Amino acid sequence: MSYITFTDGSANLNRKIAEGIQILPCDYYVDDKALIYDGDLDHFDYHAYYEKLRNNSMIRTSLLNTQRFIDAFEPVLKEGNDVIYIAMASGISGTYQAAKLAASELMEDYPDRFVHIVDSKTCGLGSGMQAIKSAELSRQGMTATEAASILDEYAEHCCSYFTVDDLNFLKRTGRVSGATALIGTALSIKPILYGTSEAVIVSCEKVRGRKKSITALASIYKKKAINPEENIVYISHGDCEEEANILAEKVRAAHQPKDIVICPHEPFSGAHVGPGMLGIFFYGEER
Repeated sequence: MSYITFTDGSANLNRKIAEGIQILPCDYYVDDKALIYDGDLDHFDYHAYYEKLRNNSMIRTSLLNTQRFIDAFEPVLKEGNDVIYIAMASGISGTYQAAKLAASELMEDYPDRFVHIVDSKTCGLGSGMQAIKSAELSRQGMTATEAASILDEYAEHCCSYFTVDDLNFLKRTGRVSGATALIGTALSIKPILYGTSEAVIVSCEKVRGRKKSITALASIYKKKAINPEENIVYISHGDCEEEANILAEKVRAAHQPKDIVICPHEPFSGAHVGPGMLGIFFYGEER
């Protein structure tokens, strides 16, 4: 293996599709109880988790600090391997900068080694599909320096679009104002959000009603997907699997992809989007 790919629990990768990827755990708190999400969706009770959010449990997340990256990357460098880490969007988390600091420090200590931090410019499976790509390039024998430029460009084509059922979760994290959340809830306004090239999450469309928001996600996929028959579409949901399956059917009707992977949305960023989050992640036109 030419280098080791790292990401963290926020990349929403099931162990079954994370071959060759080391997943760093994420810390979060439920009603001040410290918990660790190790990236294993098979052991994540997503229904219980999102029920806690519905019942107003206080859930907080904690970014990965620089020391955690040093502790994870250094043994790999000592063994003579390079590192590529796929980070959550720099515009929504300080994790990217913490990883950059670790990379800079480690490359001073190991001048013959290379550590590259990819700003995924998204989160969830948008980051996850980039980690999968990185691991594929490594298995093909590509060096970390060769893969780095490819992955930075690939990030621009990893389209991440999602909708939420309750605007109040976005209000809590400052994504929308209190007035917007109040009016939007009253009028059943469902925003369509996405990760921009500037690595921030913004609204690109607003529709009225849940059914229209699902249709809007499928329409964006139909418009922006590139070579869908060669690529996998990823769908994540905040405890709304039935609607995820409806979205999958609309995706198949629009452009049949190579495959569709549906999974629950992980708890780390799930705390910020809430139950009813529904997202689609695919390879497409530049954002």
